[in-house]
Amino acid sequence: MDIDTIIIGGGPAAMTAALYLLRAGKSVLLLEKENFGGQIAESPRLENFPSIKSISGLDFSSQLFDQITSLGAKFELEEAEAIEKIEGGFKVKTNYGEHEGHSVIIATGCEHRKLGNPREEELTGKGVSYCATCDGAFYKGKDVVLIGDANTALQYAILLSDICHKVTICTLFDHFFADDILVKTMKKLPNVEYFHNLSLVEFKGENELTGCVFEDTKTHEKKEFDCAGAFIAIGQLPHNEAFKDWVDLEKGFIKTDELMATKTPGIYAIGDCRVKKIRQVITATSDGAIAAVSCANYLNTLK
Repeated sequence: MDIDTIIIGGGPAAMTAALYLLRAGKSVLLLEKENFGGQIAESPRLENFPSIKSISGLDFSSQLFDQITSLGAKFELEEAEAIEKIEGGFKVKTNYGEHEGHSVIIATGCEHRKLGNPREEELTGKGVSYCATCDGAFYKGKDVVLIGDANTALQYAILLSDICHKVTICTLFDHFFADDILVKTMKKLPNVEYFHNLSLVEFKGENELTGCVFEDTKTHEKKEFDCAGAFIAIGQLPHNEAFKDWVDLEKGFIKTDELMATKTPGIYAIGDCRVKKIRQVITATSDGAIAAVSCANYLNTLK
């Protein structure tokens, strides 16, 4: 068995874990089903990472990938489908084959739940966003729409109220599903208004978002809001079912301890795929560093 650690994923968490393991003298294989970089690679600007004033998500990811490959990281574009326990470690089965390693770090991330609007993908990064913490500052002094009705949506609305001129919340149902304290706090904000029973019909604008058109699900009347940004907060989708025999899941996310260890010795989970409160690039890289140190210590006990 030549590989010390198989990392399933290729985002900032995965590549940071690889970086720390390689610097600790361990061999690493990264398995990524699509493209290295994760969600941040699709972001036009990253401006909240320490020491970097501004960089595109693609450039950030590319530099991190170059850094780990220069240190000897191996990688394959394959999708992990199952993990098996074998003597001395684990076997990861993919859509193309299988790989053996002494340890495994799961860094599969999660994806934002989409509305399914035909222009949603086209305007992502051009007015459509899924993260107010990441992108809110780009809309300082402007009007924005927020689509969602649970805790994350109202937390975003409260955050955006300090940045934007006006925040309009649109929910599909006739009430909020958020904690009562968040609802009460939001209702006290002078520049936040909300409307229930609205379903998005259209994103307006050619190269940049200029407005959103909704339909009232009860009256079927159209309602239009001019806005520079639309934040979508309707949930996140992890993809961890393939590993459920080896980890504990909570609403699909992997439960870990503070050292990123799962219930199975030798298997760790990092980044957006695990149970956590804050999902940002900086917290993903933090997870990766912590897991790598933990994993290196585990590997040293196998000698």
